[in-house]
Amino acid sequence: MTDKKARRGRSGGRAGAAERRGAAVIDQMPWSPPINTDKPTEPLDEIGVAAIHEGAMRILEEIGIEFYNEEAIGILREAGCTINGDNVRMGRDFVMEMVRKAPSTFTITPRNPDRAIEIGGKNLLFGNVSSPPNYWDMEIGTKVPGNREMCRNLLKLTQYFNCIHFAGGYPVEPVDIHASVRHLDVLYDKLTLTDKAMHAYSLGKERVEDVMEMVRIAGGLSHEEFEAKPRMYTNINSTSPLKHDQPMIDGCLRLARRGQAIVVTPFTLAGAMAPVTMAGAVAQSLAEALCAIALFQYVRPGIPCVIGTFTSNVDMKSGAPAFGTPEYMRATQMTGQMARFYDLPLRSSGVCAANVPDGQSVWETSNSLWAAVQSGTNMVYHAAGWLEGGLIASPEKFIMDCEILQQIQRYMQPELTATGPDEIALDAIRSVGNDGHFFGIQHTQDRYTTAFYQPFLSDWKNYEGWEVAGGVWTAERAHHMFKEIITSFEAPAMDEGIREELADFVARRKTEGGAPTDF
Repeated sequence: MTDKKARRGRSGGRAGAAERRGAAVIDQMPWSPPINTDKPTEPLDEIGVAAIHEGAMRILEEIGIEFYNEEAIGILREAGCTINGDNVRMGRDFVMEMVRKAPSTFTITPRNPDRAIEIGGKNLLFGNVSSPPNYWDMEIGTKVPGNREMCRNLLKLTQYFNCIHFAGGYPVEPVDIHASVRHLDVLYDKLTLTDKAMHAYSLGKERVEDVMEMVRIAGGLSHEEFEAKPRMYTNINSTSPLKHDQPMIDGCLRLARRGQAIVVTPFTLAGAMAPVTMAGAVAQSLAEALCAIALFQYVRPGIPCVIGTFTSNVDMKSGAPAFGTPEYMRATQMTGQMARFYDLPLRSSGVCAANVPDGQSVWETSNSLWAAVQSGTNMVYHAAGWLEGGLIASPEKFIMDCEILQQIQRYMQPELTATGPDEIALDAIRSVGNDGHFFGIQHTQDRYTTAFYQPFLSDWKNYEGWEVAGGVWTAERAHHMFKEIITSFEAPAMDEGIREELADFVARRKTEGGAPTDF
């Protein structure tokens, strides 16, 4: 992108929008987590649901899951499961009894109670991109390793956009911070730059315990208040096929014992780590998730758990992961049906395989997001900013995705499908008759500012108007918007005493070495 083009892009034809929004960078929709008013898409009939459930149960009963965690093995032996080394087989009666103990809905309350989120039911929540090791933006113009400044900037976008409801993992890995203390610096940044629901990586006891303590401090909570209800959550992936590792199970057990929420999301790629058939991949994914949820419910009955799906396919020509495909969409819808069968909240993702924020990235992510809507998903991970199958985070893509998220939010607003007298508008139709128009009538004048979705990024000018305004493509407009948001960003309020306590905790834990590593 040339300097000339960048300068031209700043005008962008947005004078009208600027007049509406005042000093704000964009005129975005308010914080209002959507309620999914649509009936879910259910590709399975009753026989199909029963078949996938039967497949999952037979995997657990006849094949078993490897648990590489001695504590978990001991707990499951006590529960009456069949143990052979690391292999655990569990009966369906036990699994279903445990799963039924999990709540179908629950609330996570972060340090700002106005940002509390209800998970389950018809609630639809979006989170930021999490965990890519690399970063791309239009100014750099190439894929580079993430650093703390990039991570902080993406956290600022996470806080800024009202359509992002929870802060997932690191929006890009800051590899310039040593892994032993990375969690301390990033959680300090997350807790001071955002006030939304917090995530902890289950990667060793030190990280989990440190994050729980930092969330407690940031909320100004006693230990009893912290443990009284969910204040944060973790997400773990099984190691497909049919394995759970030591640190993730350990982290979940620690969170469960302190009353915090757990999301269990197998990462099953059909044709690689799961059968090439979608029904087989879904059945395996369910088995891997349900056995872990059963463990956590046995340890602490009623602990909030979410069942996740990350079932997609690989490119059979190269073996590379593919996302936003028809197979991904159907697997998400099928898992949604099964989540309702088990009465568990559902997590899915907004993902793509594209390498840059181009057309491919938009259609693949849009397919993923609408599959989440159709499936009845409650938590959508990676809803904004994801590229290259999760290896790249991009601020331009983040902003482009937020345009889609806002449109989904608007799509769900009940006034769009209201059918009262004002909406049927017979008087308005009668006043216009057969040869008038609706632009100037009072019915239109009363509603013209709120009748339709107003985009903050899309450009609705005709070609000539777009060309006169500089011919700025979508990703370029998003880049300029990113720069403006970061420049004008104001962090949410935090008591100075709490900020100092957080900083002191980080400093102390750094002197103690943080989390052990082998390098």
